Amino acid sequence: MANRIILNPISFHGKGAINEIVTIAKEQGFAHVFVCSDPDLVKFGVTAKITDLLDAAAIPYTVYSGIKPNPTIENVKEGVEAFKACGADAIITIGGGSSMDTAKAIGIIINNPEFADVRSLEGVAPTKKHAVPTIAVPTTAGTAAEVTINYVITDVEKERKFVCVDANDIPEWAIVDPDMMSSMPKGLTAATGMDALTHAIEGYTTKGAWEMTDMFHLEAIRLIAKHLRGAVENKPEDREGMALAQYVAGMGFSNVGLGIAHSIAHTLGAHYDTPHGVACAMMLPIVMEYNQECTGEKYREIARVMGVKGVDDMTVDEYRKAAVDAVKQLAADVGIPAKNEKVREEDLDQLAADAYADACRPGNPRDTSVEELKELYRKIM
Repeated sequence: MANRIILNPISFHGKGAINEIVTIAKEQGFAHVFVCSDPDLVKFGVTAKITDLLDAAAIPYTVYSGIKPNPTIENVKEGVEAFKACGADAIITIGGGSSMDTAKAIGIIINNPEFADVRSLEGVAPTKKHAVPTIAVPTTAGTAAEVTINYVITDVEKERKFVCVDANDIPEWAIVDPDMMSSMPKGLTAATGMDALTHAIEGYTTKGAWEMTDMFHLEAIRLIAKHLRGAVENKPEDREGMALAQYVAGMGFSNVGLGIAHSIAHTLGAHYDTPHGVACAMMLPIVMEYNQECTGEKYREIARVMGVKGVDDMTVDEYRKAAVDAVKQLAADVGIPAKNEKVREEDLDQLAADAYADACRPGNPRDTSVEELKELYRKIM
């Protein structure tokens, strides 16, 4: 079977990268830009870093910011109507996964109106046309949504999140500028950074992993271990390191999938509104322990790039434990809680069923069951 790699046609990295947006808009002849961002980014002036550039270049735009932290079907529907109403021909999405996931769904539906029922996009949707031309500007160092072919939408009515996988949704341009991430508070920096680590480790160990994606994921793990603690303290060089790390992780996992740490995290977000990165960080070491017998020598390399010394002299059990312990220590160092007090025994049947149905579950290196998933939930109660 051939291995497929899909990446942005063009990406810009480093301080000042946002200045490329005006050049792109002018070269492409965009007549009106739909700026998709979230209300907090608008409130605190982060979105204005981009709209000020558009104003200076006299490029017309409309801001849509009616987006929740876990974007909903209604957010997408409202965004589609707002896009149509302003007559836009391009999207600039500014934010973390919430803004970008919403923008991806909007862009797909605009050019594939037969998928106006947002639920019809779940799984691998057979869309025929690429989404509206999109420039993606991340403000968090975690989701890598600017380089992935995935997005996640919350179905409030059914209390579940669903994953959409579509090669037609990847933004044409990614603008990865660490200055856009400098206003992230410590808690969000920690949570999104641990989300990136979960992407890298699950992508490295998933059933679909292969040599090229292993290269991306190991480098992402190394960069996160090196830079996340400093990024939480808002050190510029570590902000830049994390901006790159999360993108590199996205280059890999978008093409090979994830595992049950993400399946469980999706359900915790849908049922309890647990921040996605926090949920991932809680579950990652637990799932690593659960999967360890199905990972060959990969935990030795995880431990190595996370800075553990002497791994070549360790037994298999020792280096596997060292890898898990390194992840636990990093999570603790950046302030991630180990328990989720909202999880209740009476919810476990539904939670486990939803996690089992999640699109990330089949990629897990160890085949699982609903009953085994229930036991994993109990470890964070």
